[in-house]
Amino acid sequence: MIGEFLQDALFAAIAAIGFAAISNPPRNAYWCCALIAAAGHSARFLLMHDALLGMHIVGASTIAAFIIGVLAVALSPVVRMPAETCLFPSLLPMIPGIYAYKTFGGLVMCLSYGGQGEFDHYFFLFASNGLTCLFILLGMVVGGTIPIFLLKNISFRATR
Repeated sequence: MIGEFLQDALFAAIAAIGFAAISNPPRNAYWCCALIAAAGHSARFLLMHDALLGMHIVGASTIAAFIIGVLAVALSPVVRMPAETCLFPSLLPMIPGIYAYKTFGGLVMCLSYGGQGEFDHYFFLFASNGLTCLFILLGMVVGGTIPIFLLKNISFRATR
């Protein structure tokens, strides 16, 4: 489990650096994005692991996004940039791409088959994966932005 945990943190950090490079922040923001993404993605991994809490991905993603938001606000004065500079690239590795893919796959299969039983099965897959994807994204938005609003003094002090 420790190996999986470290691997999850490493790949989240690499992905965050890649996403940060797209938005072209100053170079001293890269380490911050990598650190925050590794901590947040690893927190989600630990929350979802069956041996520990076995939480659903929606709740775990919301809590992990909150952790990412708190870390982004806390580190924003250190790198002297707005918290959003580190927040958004750190959240992007948690985007539920597989659920979005399965949602559209279910929709295509739903439209391809004519029988009632097959349609019901694929519509269930479409709805289940679509709702899971939607609520993960909503949880990430809410969890990531709440710390910015709760810790306004720290968040806005970073750019003064």
